[in-house]
Amino acid sequence: MVVPCGIIFVHAFFERGIYGGIDYSFTFENFQRAVDPIYLTILLNSARIAGLATLIAVLLAYPAAYAITRAPRHRQVGYLILVMLPFWSNYLVRTYAWIVMLNREGLINRGLRGLGVIDEPLPLLYNEFAIVTGLVYNYLPFVVLAIYASLSRLNLEVLEASEDLGAPAWRTFLRITLPLTLPGVAAGAVFVFVLSVGNFITPDLLGGGRLQMVGNLIYDQFLSARDWPFGATLSFFLIAVMMALLFTQAVLVNRAQGESRSQVEGRTAKKAGLADA
Repeated sequence: MVVPCGIIFVHAFFERGIYGGIDYSFTFENFQRAVDPIYLTILLNSARIAGLATLIAVLLAYPAAYAITRAPRHRQVGYLILVMLPFWSNYLVRTYAWIVMLNREGLINRGLRGLGVIDEPLPLLYNEFAIVTGLVYNYLPFVVLAIYASLSRLNLEVLEASEDLGAPAWRTFLRITLPLTLPGVAAGAVFVFVLSVGNFITPDLLGGGRLQMVGNLIYDQFLSARDWPFGATLSFFLIAVMMALLFTQAVLVNRAQGESRSQVEGRTAKKAGLADA
């Protein structure tokens, strides 16, 4: 990991060659170009799309992971296999399958027209909706597994203590279950966001090239414009943002774990005091 990142960092300080590649002349011009409003807009737009995909993935994954942990033990492995089943096929194949489903004559539009719900095909493909759908579908299993791992390690005695103290199910979930499983939620969320913000295949295929994300911009700099130093600069910015997010996530999760432990220990001590009384 260190060596490729180091190479990218070093190349960011050089100039583009006349015919592409790298001219080893030291310069800060690439960093000045990277903060141009045009490129900053693309970065912010990429972060917005990745954030939306992350939010939807977490909202879908948590109930699924919760249902799996509540299922009988002998069935949980089978459910997890079903969650990972899409990964048995190629990423491109899964993405092209969504093109078949979302196009104007695809399965979704034909089904809705057959039911009489719509008269004209819906514009489901080559837009932001298609990109978010593809990102959520391809990365959702990772979030389910991360949250499932956190839920499966949850101490059921803590939940029983909350129930014995008269807390309703929704309060137990908000005050105990969710805080204690926050590390799994955060890990899955960061995983989806990091992969989504740098993704270039899904925006290219499902977005039709109409919405450019930072991954597409970096891809074009290396393979189309052949401006490797500027591509390295954009990659360096993306890596720096991702490292900052990972560091922030680790700090917040550790703080949340500490607060949750303190709250749970306090409630447990209170229960013990009531029992002694």
